[in-house]
Amino acid sequence: MAQAILRAAQDKSLAIAEAHGFEAVAGKGLRVHVGEIGAGQTVLIGNAALFAEDGIALNDLGPRAATLASSGRTVIHMAVDGRAEALFAVADAPRPTSALAVRDLTGLGVEVVMLTGDNAETAARIAADLGITHVIAQVLPGQKADKVRELQAQGKRVAMVGDGINDAPALAQADVGIAIGAGTDVAVETADVVLMRSDPVDVARAIRLGRATVGKMKQNLAWAVGYNSLAIPVAAGLLYPVWGIYLQPAIGALLMSGSSILVAVNAVLLRRARLD
Repeated sequence: MAQAILRAAQDKSLAIAEAHGFEAVAGKGLRVHVGEIGAGQTVLIGNAALFAEDGIALNDLGPRAATLASSGRTVIHMAVDGRAEALFAVADAPRPTSALAVRDLTGLGVEVVMLTGDNAETAARIAADLGITHVIAQVLPGQKADKVRELQAQGKRVAMVGDGINDAPALAQADVGIAIGAGTDVAVETADVVLMRSDPVDVARAIRLGRATVGKMKQNLAWAVGYNSLAIPVAAGLLYPVWGIYLQPAIGALLMSGSSILVAVNAVLLRRARLD
């Protein structure tokens, strides 16, 4: 959101003043001194909760803020020296492949949940565009892991997808943490799976690859157990007294090598798994 506002200012050829004493208020906004030290102004930028915390009233800006929020935009409030002066409305734009990723995940039987710090109206607008029915909005950074824990308490196995510093605790709490490759270092270090591209479609592809891998493991295990269950009694000579069937050691060794080759070839066939 900061980058969007900065680009808008640059597009209007506005001068960017010097800032001092920057203070970030987690989940709410920021406080900073703009201009010369001792002669500038104190600027407060953030959400309604930040204004309420400092006892700043929106006054005439209140109705406009409500209208913007109800249209699904994230409203950023600005106060100068304790007086509300401006509003910034920012609309999130989903990645072009996000809707396709949601459809892919739904087709795989995965319930998609949007977990966001945005206001409920903004989250609902984006969720409707993407086909997401379960939305958890207005979540502070420190609460994301708690929300994941709540889903797990409902008996769900949770895969968390994130890319920011605030996502790291939730990635660690989830049964599977999936980080976007272009995300922050702490998110990448915390996650179990790292997507090399910043494309949400790769989440569904990773799940397909995981399921195909588990399928190959089960196939190889079934073959190994079945093969040895039949071959070991024969090699031990249990069938010789009745039917005269036995295996020479050389043939047994050859068959064992053949079994290993079959298992290896079956594993290599994983490369032919359809991920899209």
